[in-house]
Amino acid sequence: MVAGCNDAQARLVPRDRIVNDAIPAPLTSTPGDAEAGANVFASRGGGHCVLCHQVDGLDAPFQGNVGPVLTDVGSRLSPGQIRLRIVDYELIRPGVLMPSYYRTHNLYQVSEAEAGRPVLPAQSVEDLVAYLSNLKD
Repeated sequence: MVAGCNDAQARLVPRDRIVNDAIPAPLTSTPGDAEAGANVFASRGGGHCVLCHQVDGLDAPFQGNVGPVLTDVGSRLSPGQIRLRIVDYELIRPGVLMPSYYRTHNLYQVSEAEAGRPVLPAQSVEDLVAYLSNLKD
């Protein structure tokens, strides 16, 4: 069964927390853990970011080449910019293929069991932000 979410639903991250192309404030009061973020990045049960992205030196087989290489993303983007891209990259690039990992509104082809739930919990987003922010050249 397919369920859709409409814009009338509450946003997990209200628009007033988005500043330009970033979400400057963390989603949780617990700081992100870079080691846990590396696991979320590589694991199939987490974000499985390696399906599309590559990080030089990461011990993960079959890294993807659909999305940009993220080896030095921490040098190019602030933690807030990384956070927004994980939360809902469509706000920056409408129609992008990257999933919105922390959005529950305006989604299509979502099973009833998953409706209203983000792909990743807030702490996993923060762990990913910590990991990716540390990737610098």
